[in-house]
Amino acid sequence: MSSFVMTPEERQSFLSGVHIGILAVEREGRAPLAVPVWYDYRPGGEIRIWMERDTVKDRAIRAAGRFSLVAQSEALPYRYVTAEGPVVANDEPPTREQALAIARRYLPEADAVGYVDSALGPRSILVRMRPEKWLSNDQGKTAAA
Repeated sequence: MSSFVMTPEERQSFLSGVHIGILAVEREGRAPLAVPVWYDYRPGGEIRIWMERDTVKDRAIRAAGRFSLVAQSEALPYRYVTAEGPVVANDEPPTREQALAIARRYLPEADAVGYVDSALGPRSILVRMRPEKWLSNDQGKTAAA
C-alpha cells in the first residue's frame, strides 16, 4: 500500500501555490476560529498573513501564540497541506511590497495595487508564522508498481 503523504518538497511547493488558506486558531471556551485568508509563502520560509490589528483573528492569534493554516485543492486529484507553528512576529505593519506580494497572488496587477492602496492602513499588521508541524495528503499518488 502506498502513502498519500507528500514529501517535504511537495508540501512546500503546494503551499506556495495560490490557494485560499484557512487559518485555524484555538480560542478559550469556544470552538477554534477557522477563517479564510490570503497568505504568502515561499518554500523554506515563513507563512505571512496581512490583517487588521485588534480583530477577532488578531486577538485569538495573540492569545494562542500559534496557529494552523490549511491549503487545499478542490479539483481532482484532491490535495491538502496543513502547516502549524508559532507566531514569530505580529506587531509590525507590512511594507507596501509585502502587502503587494500577498495581494498579487490573488488579484490581477491593477486590482492588487488598488486593493493595497485602499486597505493598507495604520491598523494593518503582518503576522508571520514558522511552520513546525505538517500534515498533507495527495490523492493523486497511486500505488507503487
